[in-house]
Amino acid sequence: MAKDGEKSGWKEYIWNPRTREFLGRTASSWGLILLFYVVFYIFLAGLFTLTMYVMLQTLDDHKPTWQDRLSTPGMVIRPKAGEYFEIIYNTENTESWDMYTQTLDKFLAPYNSSEQALKNDECTPDQYFQQEDSGSVKNNPKRSCQFNRTILEDCSGIHDRYYGYQSGKPCIIIKLNRVIGMLPGKDGQAPFVTCGAKREDSEKIGELMYFPPNGTFNLMYYPYYGKKAQVNYSQPLVAVKFLNITQNEDVNIECKINANNIPLGSERDKFAGRVSFKLRINTK
Repeated sequence: MAKDGEKSGWKEYIWNPRTREFLGRTASSWGLILLFYVVFYIFLAGLFTLTMYVMLQTLDDHKPTWQDRLSTPGMVIRPKAGEYFEIIYNTENTESWDMYTQTLDKFLAPYNSSEQALKNDECTPDQYFQQEDSGSVKNNPKRSCQFNRTILEDCSGIHDRYYGYQSGKPCIIIKLNRVIGMLPGKDGQAPFVTCGAKREDSEKIGELMYFPPNGTFNLMYYPYYGKKAQVNYSQPLVAVKFLNITQNEDVNIECKINANNIPLGSERDKFAGRVSFKLRINTK
């Protein structure tokens, strides 16, 4: 009898025909609860939408409102020297260095004179090319200055399509990472690149040549306004040619940026503003 009573109690809890209650509540009670949650979640969705709308009004489509970046930009080299930043090849084995020349061909293709003349302007050198907005009126898209690969002379791939790799005098292309609004240099002094061997290899590196002369990044290519605002921006490049580096031995090299307003390295990234790689040219 007890079991029959428990069974009957559960049935009445699920559906009580006398009070017309389902799970202990009438239809009107369930309706009010459902209405409450519908209104509650509509309110939450509206609050979220309003918050996102207000936040998006503070953002600029062409540049970040806030920038939390290192004060020193990073540097990269081309050809990309693999995961371990090593360029190793044999002058007698074409296949060992052909991939490097192909990488440079592809990388420098956008810097052809015909491409640059079509997309970019001839600018006044040795001064910033600033294009400020007029109040709320955005001066977009921004114009960009021409950087022709001919500036790289012996490392342009025009006069020597092998970039010196065949003759054991290879070229390395260096560029600074893009940083919106950065003015690298003050008082008209442009930043420049210097390369040298690590202490243990100081006598192996030999003579270097820089293109453009002195390895400078001309001021006219700055500031950078962002990918959306400055669609056709061409990053300036510096080429380094190794004229008589010691062959058949590893040479550890470090290149760094020098500027009177860019600190070299930082506590957050000791490699900021510099790049290190190993170069080995085998002849046997």
